[in-house]
Amino acid sequence: MKFVVIGCGRVGAELAYRLYKNGYQVVVVDSNKDAFNRIHSDFHGRTVEGEALSADTLKRTDMDHADGVAVVTNSDTMNAVIGHTIRMHYPQVKQVLVRNYDPAMREMLEAFGLQIVSSTAWGAERLQELLINASFRAVFSAGNGEVELYEMYIPDNWQDRSVSALLDGCKNTIIVAALTRAGRAELASPESILKSGDILTVSATLEGVTALQARLQEGTEA
Repeated sequence: MKFVVIGCGRVGAELAYRLYKNGYQVVVVDSNKDAFNRIHSDFHGRTVEGEALSADTLKRTDMDHADGVAVVTNSDTMNAVIGHTIRMHYPQVKQVLVRNYDPAMREMLEAFGLQIVSSTAWGAERLQELLINASFRAVFSAGNGEVELYEMYIPDNWQDRSVSALLDGCKNTIIVAALTRAGRAELASPESILKSGDILTVSATLEGVTALQARLQEGTEA
């Protein structure tokens, strides 16, 4: 597979190197040739110096054969315009991802219908979770952290009580994915009985996981 990374700042350089180390063909684009010095010395992908909005620059990346593009310059506005341009002129590219740095600019990016990755919003979400309760471990994040997959241990005060009792009050904010006991996982139902030390895996919004944390601490049925 072939990927194009537009913008060789810290994020772009790290992304390009990770893709290369995983065996993919990688082309990195930046208007400043010195930016390529940020990439690890054993990177052997291609580098293209030029303005990303230039038809000639995009042609030199062999964009026609790219499987995916990540637009990660330090300008949200530029990312939106570049991403939209690629979507319009290279519809065969399967994935066009754009970086969002300023959360205030996110609506503008969404207006272009682009797939957005916001390092600022995602990082703030992670910090908030850890400040609220570090015992909940996020194992997968969808979008920019609006919905995540969490693992949590069932405490002693929920021994022999049901999943439905635990989720009371968390309607429409949590979906139980799995219940793991003694290393063996199974799909959980509302009637599943919890044991101390079980690991419950749930998909939840921040609102949902906050409510679930409160339920575990209460240990009382509504």
